[in-house]
Amino acid sequence: MRFRPPTRRDALKLGLAATLAPEAARAVSNPNVLVVGAGIAGLAAARALADAGRAVVVLEASGRIGGRIHTDRSLGLPVELGAGWIHGPDGNPISDLAGRADLQTFLTDDNSLEVYRADGTAVRDADVVAGEARLARLAAAVDDGVDNDIAMSEAIRRFGNGELEDPLMRWMLSAYLEFLTGGSVHDISAAFWDEDDAFAGTDVILPDGYERILPGLARELDIRFGEMVQSIAYGPEGVSVTTENGTFEAKHLVCTLPLGVLKAGRIAFDPPLPSEYQRSIQALGMGQATKLALRFDAPFWPQDVQYFGVVTELMGRWPYFMNTMTYGDAPILMGVSLGAYAPIADTMSEDDATADMMDVLRGVFGNTIPEPTGVLKTAWSNDPLALGAYSFAKLGATPDDFNRFAEPIGPLHFAGEHTSFDYHGNVHCAYLSGLRAAAAILA
Repeated sequence: MRFRPPTRRDALKLGLAATLAPEAARAVSNPNVLVVGAGIAGLAAARALADAGRAVVVLEASGRIGGRIHTDRSLGLPVELGAGWIHGPDGNPISDLAGRADLQTFLTDDNSLEVYRADGTAVRDADVVAGEARLARLAAAVDDGVDNDIAMSEAIRRFGNGELEDPLMRWMLSAYLEFLTGGSVHDISAAFWDEDDAFAGTDVILPDGYERILPGLARELDIRFGEMVQSIAYGPEGVSVTTENGTFEAKHLVCTLPLGVLKAGRIAFDPPLPSEYQRSIQALGMGQATKLALRFDAPFWPQDVQYFGVVTELMGRWPYFMNTMTYGDAPILMGVSLGAYAPIADTMSEDDATADMMDVLRGVFGNTIPEPTGVLKTAWSNDPLALGAYSFAKLGATPDDFNRFAEPIGPLHFAGEHTSFDYHGNVHCAYLSGLRAAAAILA
């Protein structure tokens, strides 16, 4: 994935110039609260605390805000390398942020879908509908039948009817289930995979770019970029955070480090986190989903179809594509690799991944389709500041393992998409968790 610090022009364009200016007069010298991470969880917490009059410093290791909200415009259209949808916009706080930013929304249509076999043969709509009904029956059977937690793949074999051997059902399990959770069917908890909560309404896209919800949160905050945290000490007297550049002290700390970073143990906590927190960190799953956006000179696919599915032999190998022509004027196909194939795709170079995806597309649209003129690839599992895409209920994990992080450890508070079971893996979970941490500190 191409990560680059925002330029001055980018900052002005996004209304972030003030947060990037090192000479900002509002810089806090003696903060009351430190926030580690300038993703949406950290920004939400810092915004609420600053608005309440607290002195806040945000420590961000990269050169930009947003974390796993990352919009790239190099292909001539905003392409979401991270978060892409507002899932369930009705009552969703992210919808409120989009409204405050006066952002256009595009209502997705999951029924605008064409599915093909790997050889280009179209799957009949009736067969897709029948497969979806079969998948719903399977999900109900798993929910009713699972007593002790088992992997989803084992539950499918035990309570299903050969879905893992049926190519179309394997595609649905990947394009629907693995996409939803971020994990492989071999790792997903059959007991808890769908026990979380969701807002109502059809998912929406922000055609102007997801990152445009961020400037309102970041306005006039003291954000220190390039501060790679090495250790966090905490106790009754407060907290001390050591980065590559120095040490920061405060009364409270909001830690929004992604689950993948916590799992890797790259940050030294002093004292070590309580054993139950350490167990939960290792129990939770950090999912992977590789995106690959290819721009072409002209579309060779139906322009009015929003999604394309391809029943590939290898489960998770570029099974799902989004057509940006339904909401923009740039001919871009965004493919996604899922499940057990996502770690393979993450390790591919941009050229190798492009060749791999083009092989799938040529099977459907023919060998004469042109080479792409622009490429964007993600690899969140290889990004040292994320080490994964989003959390999921892994076999052996429970809702308590997520919810544990809503409880502070003295002056140490956690926030992020992995800190609440109800909405885990979503932007709105991260945002709400930041507000929760801020409220706890203010209380």
